[in-house]
Amino acid sequence: MNPLDIIRKYYTLDSLAGQSLLIHSQLVTDKAMSLAIKHPEMDLDIPFIKEAAMLHDIGIFLTNAPDIGCFGEYNYICHGYLGADLLRAEGLPRHALVCERHTGAGISLEMIEEKHLPLPPRDMLPITLEEKLIAFADKFYSKTNLTREKKLSKIRMEMAFYGTETANRFNEWCKLFL
Repeated sequence: MNPLDIIRKYYTLDSLAGQSLLIHSQLVTDKAMSLAIKHPEMDLDIPFIKEAAMLHDIGIFLTNAPDIGCFGEYNYICHGYLGADLLRAEGLPRHALVCERHTGAGISLEMIEEKHLPLPPRDMLPITLEEKLIAFADKFYSKTNLTREKKLSKIRMEMAFYGTETANRFNEWCKLFL
């Protein structure tokens, strides 16, 4: 499976949304691969990581994020589960779980209910090492400042903004992957 074939179904590659997605996804893929290579003891599924990291944000076009060329009707926080729906329809249920579970450091059902987030009422927390690795790598890059890798201290502050649970999960990933 070539992730670009799937991306082309939903994006014009030279559009702002297409470029935002491609550049961001390639940087996340590169980061995930560099971390995966450092941990042969984890026996990670490298081909899957390459594919899923490229597809993790496929749902952004369905959201309202004009700064990155997306003019959909949903809140940006919905891009994960919306992308998961697309990938399930493409016959990629495992890749879909990466989409659904990568937002933030994952989103618990408790957080969805407490904060009244516009998300389906279920846990969206990364479970497998591959899901955790891609979610972790994703935190180092934004789609608005595309090529600049964020410093770990900045990411930690961002994660802390979403609460202790999120910050602790991210810090566990730091111990696991760095």
